[in-house]
Formats: sequence, structure tokens, C-alpha cells
Amino acid sequence: MRFLSETSADGVREQIFSLDVASGELPGVLWTPDGATGPRPLILLGHGGGQHKKAPAMLARAHRFVTGGGFAVAAVDVPGHGDRPTDPEFDRIATENQARVEAGADLASVIAEFQALVARRTVPEWSAALDALSLVEHVGAGPVGYWGVSLGCGLGVPFVAAEPRVRAAVLGLGGALASADEARRITVPVEFLLQWDDERVPREQALALYDAFGSTEKSLHANPGPHAAILPSYELDSNLHFFLRHLL
Repeated sequence: MRFLSETSADGVREQIFSLDVASGELPGVLWTPDGATGPRPLILLGHGGGQHKKAPAMLARAHRFVTGGGFAVAAVDVPGHGDRPTDPEFDRIATENQARVEAGADLASVIAEFQALVARRTVPEWSAALDALSLVEHVGAGPVGYWGVSLGCGLGVPFVAAEPRVRAAVLGLGGALASADEARRITVPVEFLLQWDDERVPREQALALYDAFGSTEKSLHANPGPHAAILPSYELDSNLHFFLRHLL
């Protein structure tokens, strides 16, 4: 793991890093309280499709978790996004999937198939990132939380199911077609976000995913609006308190 740059603003230290993984270099970013020393809980953020590790909403969320709870927060680019190189295989599949959708294929099933394919790469990459971050002095090997909606949910469910270091997860805007089997293996507390008028993930699929979680503590947060609607600010407050309760 190599830190490439460091900046500080509004009480938050931001460090850009690169990590060697089996598929090449994994670009990421770590946010911590400015001047922090010693270990602290870590929250891993999963970005949405077509976005990247430092998308505006990701930055806002990271700063809120750092300043509001003293957490370390990290995010990495998924394949084909952000600072990752283009992937010919994923590009080919995405083009084929677009043709399938235009020919009348069900959008939710196409998305589910693609996310399952990408997750086979991202799950070991994200576990490698946790390994490396646990050795950073101002992060340490403490409890881990996960936050991810849309693509971040489709990739996050199999990751949370496979990663015993994750103690709590905020997930949402995803459906059961992609990851119901993995969801049944998740027993940590879950806060699930749902857009009631989601045109990409049918409501019944989202509710089925929520129902599939094996957690004894889980809560459903439904808000009106389409898939890409901005989540209400009070949901971020709820996410913060959720992580404070389960990670500190």
C-alpha cells in the first residue's frame, strides 16, 4: 500500500493510496480526523454505478462520518470506474447487456447478472484493502462497517456476507435477484434504504432482498422518489447513529 498524496480540510485528513492486488493496482482514498493517532473503527464506502470513490455524495458522507463519529472512512474504485483502467471484458458485457435491454430483456435481471460477475473480483479486492488499512497506525484492526447503495449494494451484499470483520452494514437500492443467497448469510445489523418509486429495481425485489437478510436486527427506510433521487439528509444522520451504536 502506497500513500500518494495528502490534504486536510474542515478537520478531515484525506490520503490517496494505491494498493497492489491480483488484478493490478487498486486506487483508493482514506479519510480520518485531522491529527488523529491510534486505532478507530473503519467504514468502507461502496460507490454507485458510473461514479467513483470521490464522487460528491461520497465526500459528503465520508466527512460526516469522520467529523460526527471520529471514524476512519475508506473507498476504492470498482473495476471500470474512477482511476481504474477500462476493462475490455466488462465493456463487452455492458454493451451486450445494453443490446439485451433494448431488445426487451428485463433490466433488473441484466443488472443482477452483471453485479454478480463484478463481485467475484471486488470481494477479494475489498478484503485486501481492509488487510492493508488495518496496518495503518491511525486506523488499526478495529471493527468495520460497510455503506453502499445501488451498485454499492449489489457488490456490498456478497462482500458483507464473506467478510467477518464487518460488524454492521447500511445497504439499499438493490434487489433480491442479485444477491438473495448471500443476504441470507448476513447476520450483522442492517439498515436498508429503499426508493419507493425506483424504476431500476422493482419494489418487490427490493423488499424481497430486505426480507432475505438473516439479521435479527434490521430496519427498512423507504422514501418516495426514483432510483437516482438524492437521499434525504436525515437518512445520513440515521446512518451515522447506526454506526455509532454498533461500531463504538
